Amino acid sequence: MNGPLNINMLPPAADAAGRVLLASLFLYEGYVKLRGYDLAVQYAVAYGVPAVLLPVAIATELGCGTLLLLGWQTRLAALALSGFCLVTAAIFHTKFSDGNQVLHFAKDIALAGAFLFVAGRGAGRFSLDARFGGWLEQAMRQPV
Repeated sequence: MNGPLNINMLPPAADAAGRVLLASLFLYEGYVKLRGYDLAVQYAVAYGVPAVLLPVAIATELGCGTLLLLGWQTRLAALALSGFCLVTAAIFHTKFSDGNQVLHFAKDIALAGAFLFVAGRGAGRFSLDARFGGWLEQAMRQPV
C-alpha cells in the first residue's frame, strides 16, 4: 500500500474504532446493571435517584451503545450519551474531597465532550449512517 492510501484510510478507521471503544463502555455498564440489578437499584437510591429510572439508564446505555457501535443514528445516540454522562457526573461524582470521585467526574465530563465531537462529526464512512443515511444525516447534508 502506498502512503496516500494509508493516510486517506486513517480518518474513517479512527471514527469506527473510536465509536467501538466508546460504545463498549456503555454496553458493558448496561450489562453489569442488568446482572446486578438489585445492587444497581441500591446504589442509585443511595444517591437519591428513584429506582424507576434504572430501566431508563440501562436502556440508554444498551440502546445508544448499540446505535453507536453500528453507526446508526449516531448523532442522536451521541447527544443522548453526552447528556447521560453530564447527568451521571452531576449526580454520582460530586464529592470532590474524594480523589476517586474527582477522577470519575472528570472522566464523565471528558466522555460528554467526546460524544459531542461524535455528534458534530457523525459516524464516519464505516457506518450504517454512511450506508443508509439516517434522517438526521440527510438533514445535516442540506445546505444552510
